[in-house]
Amino acid sequence: MDPAQVENAISIAWDHTSSSDLKAQALNFIQQLRSDINTWQILLPLFTKSPSPPDATRHFCLEVVNLAIQSPQLDLASRTYIKDNLWNYVQQYYGGNGENVTDSTHIQNKLTQTLTYLFTTLYASGWESFFDDFLSLAGGAGALGVNNIPATALYLRILGSLHDEIADVIIPRSPEEAKRNTELKDLVRARDAQKVSVSWQEILAKWRQIDLSVVEMCLKAISRWVSWIDISLVVNQTVLAALLEMAGQQGLQEHSSVEVKVRDAAIDTFTETAGKKMRPPEKMELLLFLNLKTVVGQLIASPPLEELRKTPHYDTDLAETVAKLVNNVVRDIVIVLDTPTVDEQTRQRANELLQAFIPYLLRFFSDEYDEVCSTVLDSLTELLNFFRKVVKTGPLPALYAPMLSPILDAIISKMRFDETANWGESDEETDEAEFLELRKRLNILQQYVAAIDELLYMDTLTTLVVNTLSKLGIANVGSLDWRELDLALYEMYLFGDLASRNRGLYQKSAPSSVASERLIQMMRGLMESTVESYPHPAIQLQYMELCVRYGQFFEQNEHLIPKGLEIFVSFAHSHNEKVRLKSWYLFLRFVKLIRGHLGQVSQTIIQAISDLLPIKASLSSSREDGSDDDSAPGGDETRDVTFESQLYLFEAVGCISSTSSIPLQTKILYVRSVMSPIFADMQFHISDAKGGNERALLQMHHDIKALGTLARGYTDWMPGVKTTAPPPSEVSSEFLRAAEAILAALESLRSSSIIRDASRYSFARLVGGCGTGIFPQLPRWIDGMLSQSSSKEEMSFFLRLLEQVVFAFKAEMFNVLDVVLTPLLRKVFERMGEEPTGTDDEIQLQDLQREYLNFILAILNNDLAAVFVSENNQAIFDSLISTIEHFARSPKDIPTSRLSFAVLTKMVLTWGGPDVPLPPQNSANGPTSPTSPTTSAFPPTNPSPQPVFPGFDTFAIKRFSPLSWAIPSNVGFRVKDPASRSMIHDIAFMQEAILKKTGQTYLDELGGELTGMGVNTMEVQKYLGLLMRGAAGGGGGSGSGGQPGSAGKAFREFLVGFLGREG
Repeated sequence: MDPAQVENAISIAWDHTSSSDLKAQALNFIQQLRSDINTWQILLPLFTKSPSPPDATRHFCLEVVNLAIQSPQLDLASRTYIKDNLWNYVQQYYGGNGENVTDSTHIQNKLTQTLTYLFTTLYASGWESFFDDFLSLAGGAGALGVNNIPATALYLRILGSLHDEIADVIIPRSPEEAKRNTELKDLVRARDAQKVSVSWQEILAKWRQIDLSVVEMCLKAISRWVSWIDISLVVNQTVLAALLEMAGQQGLQEHSSVEVKVRDAAIDTFTETAGKKMRPPEKMELLLFLNLKTVVGQLIASPPLEELRKTPHYDTDLAETVAKLVNNVVRDIVIVLDTPTVDEQTRQRANELLQAFIPYLLRFFSDEYDEVCSTVLDSLTELLNFFRKVVKTGPLPALYAPMLSPILDAIISKMRFDETANWGESDEETDEAEFLELRKRLNILQQYVAAIDELLYMDTLTTLVVNTLSKLGIANVGSLDWRELDLALYEMYLFGDLASRNRGLYQKSAPSSVASERLIQMMRGLMESTVESYPHPAIQLQYMELCVRYGQFFEQNEHLIPKGLEIFVSFAHSHNEKVRLKSWYLFLRFVKLIRGHLGQVSQTIIQAISDLLPIKASLSSSREDGSDDDSAPGGDETRDVTFESQLYLFEAVGCISSTSSIPLQTKILYVRSVMSPIFADMQFHISDAKGGNERALLQMHHDIKALGTLARGYTDWMPGVKTTAPPPSEVSSEFLRAAEAILAALESLRSSSIIRDASRYSFARLVGGCGTGIFPQLPRWIDGMLSQSSSKEEMSFFLRLLEQVVFAFKAEMFNVLDVVLTPLLRKVFERMGEEPTGTDDEIQLQDLQREYLNFILAILNNDLAAVFVSENNQAIFDSLISTIEHFARSPKDIPTSRLSFAVLTKMVLTWGGPDVPLPPQNSANGPTSPTSPTTSAFPPTNPSPQPVFPGFDTFAIKRFSPLSWAIPSNVGFRVKDPASRSMIHDIAFMQEAILKKTGQTYLDELGGELTGMGVNTMEVQKYLGLLMRGAAGGGGGSGSGGQPGSAGKAFREFLVGFLGREG
């Protein structure tokens, strides 16, 4: 192969101007080179030749050489040949004074990687002089970093690469690689670690006289190697003195300068050295020897962290670097203290060092920059967890107790919005979201403090809240910083985690705990203050959140309810959109909490928000609230943030109207006062909607949803689900009017998907308000919502909704279900018979199939099975069974097949009649009969099956039972798949159910069927015996524990093995 051809192919592949066809040919050629183990023989000389080819070519050459070195197919002689050639190249270009080095940084990094791979394969045997060679190349003792800087840099770069390859614990390794790396590290420690350490000391001893980039590389190498070599090779006076000098450099201003990089690298070296895993006594000796207390103290007092802290020139990078050091030291101290077996001297040293580092920890935890604060969160969390363990055996010792209050104060202070924060502005959203996430983490720490010293926590927060609220005099309401007030209200919100624990705020009208009493005092102070008049939106939102969270307070202080409602109404009319829309939601939650205490203020409240109820639909193109964003989930064209929030008001009005203290006629009046304008609006817009006017259609959509939401607010009653009473018949009549109005719109606009969606939404919410009165309308609902335009997804949603109605009303549904079942199922059959047109349609079809089966199962489970065989529905019964059989045979969708067998099993149990007695089980594997399994084993007096309707026993045997073999007989069926295994269990349940209802008839039929499939007599008898045991002990899935459950499990596991022989 011509090397020029390789160069040309690489040039074409990397040239963005190459034609696509030519580039494809070049890439294909390059891939062939990469996959050929012998290509390195051509590419290695291409890399080393002079003049050098382009970097892209040389990089590819080394990549192929790397693959060859790592390949187990390459022999020792070939690796040695590669090593010799590359070492000659390194000597030629990096030897002497390094003046011949022409390799770019990109190529130097790739060459370093290749040399590292050679190290991993030849250091044990073949290149034992690896370190000596590179040290000698760099100038040897006394000349490192002076005579040949490029060679020294290459040596240090290789040290870093070696660590990454054999000692980096983050990179996952195979067991073989882990073993190899362990052996290599042992060899390095035995042979050359001392030499490497001496080279570091030589470089650091003259760090002020040599190239600082070399010093930085040396520090980074030490930081890597310290974790796996003897600590004495790193921690000595030479290294420590240099580190202290470098870390303590003063007057460094330019963050990107090499001096700053060296300083930060020195601090990182301290961090990695201090973090080395060691036994507690040795760890404390190391930390004390490093004199980190002095190091960190000097760094914190340095101008970049002290004098410039409140200025734009504050060195946040240095702050993060030092914070990482503090974090690691404190974490290791806590580990030592948390070790039960540690000796007293070591524990005393750890405690003394902890006392010294707590101020440092809090200094960085309190830093104005969240990135710095987050750096020490782990160690502070570990420290508080340690304190939590200590207090489990008694009070926090006097040694640690003084630490807790400053820690709590720092946590609270850090929860305050930054002085530069501008709440609610769009360009601040990301920063605000990150801060709120930090608040959640800080709250965890705060809860830890509460667990350690509950009284301290309560006293601190109570003082904060009370003092802040006391500043809110009317005269100076605007002088208080919103951040200070927000912090107090937020802490008041969090205080509920303690005050409301387990029992809520009150127990028998008295505070349930000391914390509850404190919080009740705070709430009284809040309601007596003028917080609601504070103009900042964040404060207004916090105020409403507090009222909602502590609704119990208002239940016990009814005289404050009117003020609370008045404030909510005021915020509901706010000019700030965020406050206004969020208040509508919070208003609903508040009203729900206190609905039993509203009394005569109900009418006043409804009138006060009546001006917010008129609905004004706006198309997405004309909205200003951002709800037309194309990235919104699902791309819903009806999505309108304002209207979605407005629905909360309609639900709130329904909730207020249902208050028990309101007379019935007044309730009706309230409901009509809201519905009548909506009826009129629908009447006004329906003509334009019929004509296709988009805004009119959207207005109709909103009106329909508003009616359903009003009903949902009035009552959440559903038969058999909720314990609350259904609405009076007079109120139900009003909601039936709403249902009639929606139906009229639906029948006129059924071709519109948004009208169908809104109708389905409201139907679900009107059922509870209308009760059985909605049943006569059900055929019209089905006809309107399942039109020719309806999607499979819509049909699935509606079937799911009907399942809930069936469950709710059960037997009361029979008559209406008898009327609607056949037309409903015909629509479903028609849609399920359509060929899917794509992946999404295929998914929707599968969902529809499952919802159809779930609907059938819901009818069977709620004692409505007779509806399937009634006079009105007999004509469709065979189609019903055929679809279920079809799904039971389908190997493409195992979940649907499983559901089909569940339906068939339920049909057998429902229509099979009483259980037929089974014969005694004396044999371990079969019936008590010496005859063939197909011969009757029952006494002549054995009763015949008595199905609910004649012939069903034979029907089940002939139609249902053969389905057992349909899917398992498919070539691709794999019994080891969990879903397939579960399906076989479902088949076993069905066979047990059939046997329980038909007895010997089924044994005879099944035995003959198995024999016809080629199963030998002994296996048939075993099959039937286990089936009989399973049916007698818990067929149909019942039975757990004891012999019956074991018998059923034995048959299921047998059937898995039986049907899985070919899987």
